[in-house]
Amino acid sequence: MCGRYAASARPEDLVEEFEVEEDRTAEPARSVLARPQEPPPRTPDYNMAPTKQAPVVLTRVPRQGTDETYAEKPAPVRQLRLLTWGLVPSWAKDVKVGQRMANARAESVLEKPSYARAAKARRCLVPAEGYYEWQVSPTATDAKGKPRKQPFFIHRADGQPLAIAGLYEFWRDKAVADPDDPDAWLTTFTVITTDADPGLDRIHDRQPLILEREDWGRWLDPTLTDEDTVRELLAFHQPGRLDAYPISTAVNATRNNGPDLLRPVGREQLVGVVDPVTGEVIGG
Repeated sequence: MCGRYAASARPEDLVEEFEVEEDRTAEPARSVLARPQEPPPRTPDYNMAPTKQAPVVLTRVPRQGTDETYAEKPAPVRQLRLLTWGLVPSWAKDVKVGQRMANARAESVLEKPSYARAAKARRCLVPAEGYYEWQVSPTATDAKGKPRKQPFFIHRADGQPLAIAGLYEFWRDKAVADPDDPDAWLTTFTVITTDADPGLDRIHDRQPLILEREDWGRWLDPTLTDEDTVRELLAFHQPGRLDAYPISTAVNATRNNGPDLLRPVGREQLVGVVDPVTGEVIGG
């Protein structure tokens, strides 16, 4: 958890919703994929998975060119960028490490070397319509005799988009001599997870750390490096905001995409599924 989510909004919608000052998603950005991403970046993706490029909101202080003179340091600017899911620390020798760093635990990001520096100054928000989680059945097994897994779609009850807390990093490819070459840099992110809300813990014991609008500014502020404040934001919990419902196993395959993945399945199609609200086992 969290290994898949729905990133269905277009850049222009995210710019408005997250009060973005610069949309930089059209700029060239290095990818780790061997083949072109499907669906292409900047288009709705209902099955966003690690290694893909996803729209991410972050705040950066503009770079100062050598020929520019500022009386004061430029103010940070809120941006929308395409980042690769799976954090690659700046000191990593191989970008493949990102495949193991799609998630980071809120309880330990300030202590772990892979995340600590980013947690203090490179925090971001990952917009999502909702995320997917798989519940392990306590009663039913699949054709191989293993516990059956039922996918759920989890979203805000009020219909608003999720603002998932994340961290981002820049990795410099020293094999590319020109630092201004887009291929010289790989920018990646990780999703922060925390304990699941009551009820949702019947699906999985972890969930993304979802922040409320009033905390977006503090979370994104790169000048806010006080560990106590960051720790306070990492500890945020507000149960009752999310709803969940079972969906088709079509979501299991990352090649499947589109809004049909969000369609609920009927109660009669469930086998050994625990109702997140009541705890009842449906379908034996």
